[in-house]
Amino acid sequence: MNSEKPNLLDPLENLKSEHFDFTIPSALVAHAPLSQRDQSRLLIYESPGIYHQTMVKNLADILPKGAVLIFNNSRVFPSRLLGTLATGGGVEVFLTKELVLSESHKCRWWALGRPLKKLTPGKVVSFAATGNRGQTDCGLTAVIVKRQDDQVLLEFEKSATSVNEWIDQWGIIPLPPYIHRDQAKPALESPDRMSYQTVFAKDRGSVAAPTAGLHFSEHLLNQLSEKGIQLRFLSLHVGAGTFLPVKSDVIQNHRMHHESFMVPRQTLHDIFQAKQDGAPVIAVGTTSLRSLEDLYRKGTGNPDQILSLGNQWHETNLFLYPTHKDDRYTPWMIDGLLTNFHQPKSTLFMLISLLMGLDNAKQFYQFAFDNQFRLFSYGDSSLLWLRKPQKAV
Repeated sequence: MNSEKPNLLDPLENLKSEHFDFTIPSALVAHAPLSQRDQSRLLIYESPGIYHQTMVKNLADILPKGAVLIFNNSRVFPSRLLGTLATGGGVEVFLTKELVLSESHKCRWWALGRPLKKLTPGKVVSFAATGNRGQTDCGLTAVIVKRQDDQVLLEFEKSATSVNEWIDQWGIIPLPPYIHRDQAKPALESPDRMSYQTVFAKDRGSVAAPTAGLHFSEHLLNQLSEKGIQLRFLSLHVGAGTFLPVKSDVIQNHRMHHESFMVPRQTLHDIFQAKQDGAPVIAVGTTSLRSLEDLYRKGTGNPDQILSLGNQWHETNLFLYPTHKDDRYTPWMIDGLLTNFHQPKSTLFMLISLLMGLDNAKQFYQFAFDNQFRLFSYGDSSLLWLRKPQKAV
């Protein structure tokens, strides 16, 4: 986000990816979830240097009646597949997007692959259904149709229905690389099958969990509803780009992958009503924030036009980041953000830095480190107030 009045004396005016780097206390990286989702800790950001420590389970006591929580209900599917080539060499593909082929019974998927140099057009990849229970069928076979940038297009010999049923059983849960597992297990045998999924997941399509929502249990959702806090949903299918680091030192050169999203008209209506009532709107996760912000821009800020875009699927590659140290931005549709603690030099931390200011974001994270908050997807959470709520608790 470009500032209209950059500080020409600021040596960090033109921020590079290295400015978003920091040292991770490796002992704080959470490799497994807590046994109870809502027992995670919560660090609340009120303003620079003013933080409060509590727990996610206390959200019903923290948020005022009438507040609106916006959740991403996209469902994660086991998108990681291990295969072999005819030569016997092992490869790995990470499914990103299914192509609908009306003229054919075959099924095509775009996928990230490694080692990419081995995945050339014409090669056949075999995926076996194996696990602790042993092989149960002949698995899947796909041919590489073409390669484009860092992705390959796979064509499976079976129908889309058969392929998706196989994937749901024998694909591997797409955990982030910083979560360590001794062995990659098929979805049927993985303990992450349920824990790396929100309790309200609905629409299948994400290759990574919208992790801010992992903290919510059925009990907590009921508590929030009973208090009169509105729970509303949208869907953004998280793409593989969420795992890709910003490799270019020039941030503007980083290319975000497109992701599909849909916001129900009812969700939009309730957001606008909350604005009129002075009740805060809180996005649960950066995916919810980006969906609403992108729709606001597509609708040019006009409520009627924004509402007309509801109940429709759209594409977004919105990348929000600061260009200089004092660059700040407050989204139009939300007043607060519930989010986990993110990796250095990631697009997610860059977004947090734009919302809070780079120095404030680093100080906030340092406070979390000093107070032993657990990090990343299975870690603890934070509530960032971007506008002070007008209504009292």
